[in-house]
Amino acid sequence: MEKVTTLFLKIAVIFLGVPVLALCIFLVPEMANLIAKVLPEYAVLKYFVFIVFEASAIPYYFALYQAFKLLRYIDKNKAFSDLSVKALKKIKYCAITISMLHVLALPLFYIFAEVDDAPGVIFVGLVVPFASMVIAVFAAVLQKLLKEAIDIKSENELTV
Repeated sequence: MEKVTTLFLKIAVIFLGVPVLALCIFLVPEMANLIAKVLPEYAVLKYFVFIVFEASAIPYYFALYQAFKLLRYIDKNKAFSDLSVKALKKIKYCAITISMLHVLALPLFYIFAEVDDAPGVIFVGLVVPFASMVIAVFAAVLQKLLKEAIDIKSENELTV
């Protein structure tokens, strides 16, 4: 049963990469062109949009790879190992990096909201940084719990 669960999660991790790839290929260039059209005086921001959104895909895919590795450790009964703690640590740093990159893009959402007179656009810009910070905090908590469990396990092995 455990192998089926991890197989399902591995497939889910793979499918999580597909929408981001589609966004990077189709939506990011359209968004950059839209900013260049709507804000001609800030046309140079087109490149900033490319850099921020495409660069945030790199830590995203690295975090997905780390999650895949974590699932492999679970399959090999190495879930309570330092390798799992390291993978969670890397996932945490990736989530923080994604959040920081998208916080850099928040002024663009503000400018766009001012031009379009739609203040709700700013809240849309806050979704990704907030979600990735939640993931970072969750990974940090799991990392700490796993580290404590490993310490207790090694202490018990030394006692026996």
